Amino acid sequence: MADGASLEARLCSEQYGSGAARGCCAAVDGSLQWEAWGWRWWGFSGAFTAKPEGPDGGGEGAPATASAPLSRLLALFLPQGFPDSVSPDYLPYQLWDSVQAFASSLSGSLATHAVLLGLGVGDAKASVSAATATWLVKDSTGMLGRIIFAWWKGLFADILNDVAMFLEIMAPVYPICFTMIVCISNLAKCIVSVAGGATRAALTMHQARRNNMADVSAKDSSQETLVNLAGLLVSLLMLPLVSGCPSFSLGCFFLFTALHIYANYRAVRALVIETLNEGRLWLVLKHFLQRGEVLGPTSANRMEPLWTGFWPSVSLSLGVPLHRLISSVSELQQLVEGHQEPYLLRWNQSQNQVQVVLSQMAGPETVLRAATHGLVLGALRRDGPLPRELEELRNRVQAGLAKESWVIVRETHHVLDKLFPKFLKGLQDAGWKTEKHQLEVDEWRATWLLSPEKKFL
Repeated sequence: MADGASLEARLCSEQYGSGAARGCCAAVDGSLQWEAWGWRWWGFSGAFTAKPEGPDGGGEGAPATASAPLSRLLALFLPQGFPDSVSPDYLPYQLWDSVQAFASSLSGSLATHAVLLGLGVGDAKASVSAATATWLVKDSTGMLGRIIFAWWKGLFADILNDVAMFLEIMAPVYPICFTMIVCISNLAKCIVSVAGGATRAALTMHQARRNNMADVSAKDSSQETLVNLAGLLVSLLMLPLVSGCPSFSLGCFFLFTALHIYANYRAVRALVIETLNEGRLWLVLKHFLQRGEVLGPTSANRMEPLWTGFWPSVSLSLGVPLHRLISSVSELQQLVEGHQEPYLLRWNQSQNQVQVVLSQMAGPETVLRAATHGLVLGALRRDGPLPRELEELRNRVQAGLAKESWVIVRETHHVLDKLFPKFLKGLQDAGWKTEKHQLEVDEWRATWLLSPEKKFL
């Protein structure tokens, strides 16, 4: 009997995660004959059949025997259940992240080489105590930077890291200022370490899709170790070539820095974050107000600027203390009047500043509505098409007819009662996760006298 005839009737099948299932048929000799596993992510699948392992673990034609070494290798560097256990943007991001880490490793080797030269390594006249003192001052400055930056906030960690390494390479050129330069460089590197740790934690939360943050984080560390090992091996070959030639060393540094920045750009652009921060919320809201459509996460992430200074002009503060907004009973009545939402909002037209007090019962969707409300108020001071109700309000604001900001706030509450449910549904239909967000919200909460129709989102 031909093999094709014996494979006509599929007896059973099995499936790993959400991958393609493989079937099992009865062979001529009565044994079970399984289709080979296929790695659909990597572009090839099993087109042949194989017999399963016997009870003793041996047997001829064990399934996926050819790919077993590859499977074990991938298990070292990829989360269990990959690609179904991680976000769709995991692989492109990690590939570009590995490229930037490799370039950064080579640049770091050049910078370390320059610092050691500046400390006097290889110079018979150099003092061990002076070199030790310089190194201690450098490290102390870096510790101070970690403490300060853990309280402060900042951006562009990777570019700052490149600047720090450039300072280290240039430090031996100016021996009089060597200690000061390496201290500034180490301060910048420590700031980078704090910012990078916070960013990595947020990305791990985004990439982990099966409550597997620990596994994703561990595999990221394995990938980083492998990349750094490759960088170390290349550095051992590169450093003898650049020794004694500062111009060549500087040229290599600029080449690796350019690769580092480009790879970082591609890695960030590969991300598709499905939660809203202020920047993404403004992009999506502006498109919705102008065209009546809600951008999906992929489109919004591509449009999101990578540099600061492109955010909405309105200054939005969520979770401010109540005493900052009111000083009398009449002011409290003005804030509460005209709406039934669990937040209070004050708009300073002259400074285009929106401050929001949140109720104790305010949930994620309430915060999202409050942020949307603040951005809508900011849109009243900008050009561009708006829905008819908001267009009328903008004309009043720009003509100076609405001097009392609380009146505009109350009327925009009424507009949002109709507008926000459509916007929220559009967000959910487009794939945004509205049950959580990345908006900056302070911890202040308050209570106030409310109408019985009060609603909580």
